[in-house]
Amino acid sequence: MDRLKHHAYVRIMDLEIDAIGLLCPLPVLRLRKRMEPLNSGSKVRLLVDDPAAIVDVPHFCNEAGHKFVGMKETEGCLEFIVQKG
Repeated sequence: MDRLKHHAYVRIMDLEIDAIGLLCPLPVLRLRKRMEPLNSGSKVRLLVDDPAAIVDVPHFCNEAGHKFVGMKETEGCLEFIVQKG
């Protein structure tokens, strides 16, 4: 992703959560806590390096009524985009 597109992409996020170094279930617990005060429709970028998050984050979204927008891996880090339901 070129720098301009990345900048525009980051600007549309309402919140970024850095959970790098945290192991299951802490990334999802942090995501849940930080999303509580957000308005419906808010987008959150979650950064993790725990491979268990590949299962945990979509499961959390399904159970909590949030939209799992997508996931990608960059430089050994998993990046999840979640939209509050």
